[in-house]
Amino acid sequence: MRKLLIPAAAVAVALSAVAGFAADKTTTGVVKSFNMKKHSLELADGSKFRLTKAFKNPGVKDGANVTVSWHMYKKTQEADKVEIMK
Repeated sequence: MRKLLIPAAAVAVALSAVAGFAADKTTTGVVKSFNMKKHSLELADGSKFRLTKAFKNPGVKDGANVTVSWHMYKKTQEADKVEIMK
């Protein structure tokens, strides 16, 4: 029993550490520019995001308050989801 418990615990700890690094980050701000053709979104604070080709626009327009869920892909901040704040 002990022989199985220690390796199982080690695997659980390793997987939880990997999941923590893969977590999305969140940024909130005002849209400075939004371009679906170029797949880009820039906030007033200078944060720039690349939108995936599968991105569905929830009605984002320049000047809107948004929350962007994103992750790093190579050296680019890639937006997973953009929500309009009310």
